[in-house]
Amino acid sequence: MSDAAWNAVTPYLRPTRRVIVFDVAGFGSTPPLPSGTLPTIANLVDHLDRSIPELGIEAPTDIAGNSLGGAMALEAAKRGIARSVVAISPIGLWKHRPAPHVKCVFGALRFAATHFPGLMKATVQFSLLRELALAVPLSVGSRRMPAGDAMRAVDDLAGSRAFEETFESTRSTFSGREIAVPVTVAFGDRDWILPRGSQRRDGLPAHTKWVKKRGWGHVPMWVDPVGVSQLILDGTA
Repeated sequence: MSDAAWNAVTPYLRPTRRVIVFDVAGFGSTPPLPSGTLPTIANLVDHLDRSIPELGIEAPTDIAGNSLGGAMALEAAKRGIARSVVAISPIGLWKHRPAPHVKCVFGALRFAATHFPGLMKATVQFSLLRELALAVPLSVGSRRMPAGDAMRAVDDLAGSRAFEETFESTRSTFSGREIAVPVTVAFGDRDWILPRGSQRRDGLPAHTKWVKKRGWGHVPMWVDPVGVSQLILDGTA
């Protein structure tokens, strides 16, 4: 996805925070990493680390992320780039590899977006069909997503220049027990991309605050923008 995934949340953050929303390398408007550099979590955070000073920001800073972005936020905390982290549905907290169905779900979405974009966009214009199509990969309640955001998500998925390579390069297990800064990790009780076996706690420090949110799926920003923003404000306070 792209920065558009945060459209519903940022209005609740901006009154009290300076908010910078970025696209991961190879997605949205950000070019892929240089040829020959695999888009691992570590390499993606290297890219982020170089980008932060270019924006006139002095690290460490507060970082929030969802899914891949959540894992990047945790990696940034390991390196001292983050002064606090809120990771929503972060990948990498599995024992060996993600659940087998994940590759099938996202592979099917990528195929549909690249080969049948018109059909997929027509589908997500209707709230009921949007709910059926996106309940598993995003969240139950995706009917609340504006149709324009849903069609943008189709474009983002089809237009990614590093989708497959990033998917294959970010399957390692994350370990960050040495993280010293405040960490909040939230999972929804309807996250069907990261089931319980992908929500292991032993890879993060003992001071991590674990939050279980009712009604949230894997990508909850459209389902509960107020709740997501409050989680971020509390976790980075």
